[in-house]
Amino acid sequence: MGTLAVVALVGRMVALFALLMAVPLAFALSAHDPAEGAFLAAGGITLGCGVAMSLATRRFRRELQPRDGFVLVTLTWLLLPAFGALPLLFAIPGLSVTDAYFEAMSGLTTTGATVLTGLEKLPLSVNVWRCFMVLIGGMGIIVLVVAILPLLGVGASQLFKSETAGPMKDQKLTPRIAETARGLWAVYFAIAGACFVAYRLAGMGWADAFMHMCSTMGLGGFAAYDASFGAFDSPQIEAVAVVFMILAGVNFSLYFLVWKKRSLAVLWRDLEARTYLPLMLGSVLLVAAFLTLHGVYPDFATALRHAAFSVVSIATTTGFATVDYALWPAFAPVFMLFLCSFATCAGSTGGGIKLIRSILMLKLARRELMRIVHPRAVLPVTLGGSVVPGQVLFSVLAFMLIYGSVMAGVTLLLLFSGMDLVSAATAAIACINNTGPGLGQVGPANNYQGLTDFQTWVCTFAMMLGRLELLSVLVLFTPQFWRK
Repeated sequence: MGTLAVVALVGRMVALFALLMAVPLAFALSAHDPAEGAFLAAGGITLGCGVAMSLATRRFRRELQPRDGFVLVTLTWLLLPAFGALPLLFAIPGLSVTDAYFEAMSGLTTTGATVLTGLEKLPLSVNVWRCFMVLIGGMGIIVLVVAILPLLGVGASQLFKSETAGPMKDQKLTPRIAETARGLWAVYFAIAGACFVAYRLAGMGWADAFMHMCSTMGLGGFAAYDASFGAFDSPQIEAVAVVFMILAGVNFSLYFLVWKKRSLAVLWRDLEARTYLPLMLGSVLLVAAFLTLHGVYPDFATALRHAAFSVVSIATTTGFATVDYALWPAFAPVFMLFLCSFATCAGSTGGGIKLIRSILMLKLARRELMRIVHPRAVLPVTLGGSVVPGQVLFSVLAFMLIYGSVMAGVTLLLLFSGMDLVSAATAAIACINNTGPGLGQVGPANNYQGLTDFQTWVCTFAMMLGRLELLSVLVLFTPQFWRK
C-alpha cells in the first residue's frame, strides 16, 4: 500500500506539470505558431493521466515514510520527462520516442544536451517549452510541490531531503520545510526576473530573453539557436550570461539568508561560497592566459572574453557556447570539463559532486597526511568552525566511490556500444554532471543526435542519476531498502 500512496502524490505532480504547459501554449497562441494543437493535446493527456492516477489511489493517501521520499523522487523524474516529451513528439515531425524522452530528460535535469538541429526553424513555443523545463527542473519539481504540500495534507520533509543537493541535507532555514521551499523559490524567481530584464536591456528580444533566462537560471544550456550564444555575437549579452551563471552556481539558501538578515556577510562566512568565487576567477584568468600564450586569440582582451564565457559556462554545468572550444589546445577544454565535476555549490542549480564535497575530501586527505606524522594526535575535520560528523564524512566517501564507479561504468557501456574513447568519456562526464556538451562526437559544435538508441538511453539514465545525486536512485536497487 506504500507504493500506492506514492502513486497518489505522483498523480498530483503530473497534474500540476500539465498546468505548466500553459506557458508555452500562451506563446503559441500569441505567435500563431502551428504547435498550439500539440500543447493542447499534450496538456490534456498529461492532466487526464495525473487526475486519473490521483483519483484511483486517493484512498491510499497517508503520511509519507522516509523511504517513500526516494521512491517518489525517482518515479517522478522517470515519469515527468515522458509527459514533457509529448509536445515535442506532436510538434516535431519524425522525432523518435527515444530522442523526445532524451530531450525532455535533458531539460528537466538541467543538462542541456540536445538531439535537435535547426532550432531556429522550430515553432517558438517548442523552444520555449524546452527552456522552460530547464527553469522548472533547476531547483527541482519536487521542491515546487513541497511548497504547496501542506494544502494537500502530506508530509514533505523527506522529499525535500531526497531532492536537495549536497551532503548537509538536514539544515533548515525555517522551522517549517514548506516555508523553506517557498522561500527558496521566491529567491529563485526574483533572480530569474532580474536575469530576464538584464538580457532584454542587453539587446535580446522578449522571447529570447525569456528562453535564455530559463536556461541560465537552471544552468541547463538549452538555446533557441544551433550556434547557442554565438548567434548573438554580443559582448554585452555574454557578460549578462556570465554574471547570472555565476549567481546560479551559488547555494540559493545563502541568498535566502542574505534577504532575511539583510547582510551580505552571510556569503563571506560560508566557506563554499568563499572558495567558489576565487575558483571561477582564477580559472578564467588561467585559461585566458593559456589561450593568449598559445596564440589562439590575437590579444588578451579577446582571449579573456571567450575564456570567461566558456569557462563559467562549463564549470557551472550550463553548457552554453559562443565558440567551438574543442578546437582550443587540449588543456583548456579538458580543464573545463574537470571543473564541471565539482565547481558548483550545493543548493545551487548546478550539477556535479558539488564544491563542498571536494572541500571535505581535501580536509580529510590533509588529516590523514597529518596522522602519518602525528599518529596520536586528535585531528577532527572542521567546517566553518564546527566539527563535521563522521556520518557526513562517510557519506561523502561513499558518494565519491559510487560517483567514480558510475562514471567508469557509463564510459565502458558507451565504449562497448562502439563510441570512441574521447566521446564516451566526455559524454559520461557531461551527462552525469548535467553539463551537456562534451568533446568529440558530442562536442560543442555537434550534439547527441548521432548517437544510437542504446547510447541515447545510457546517457538519459546517466542524466537522471546525476540530477538525483546517484544515491537517491541507487538505494532503490538494494534489497535492504525493500525489507520491512
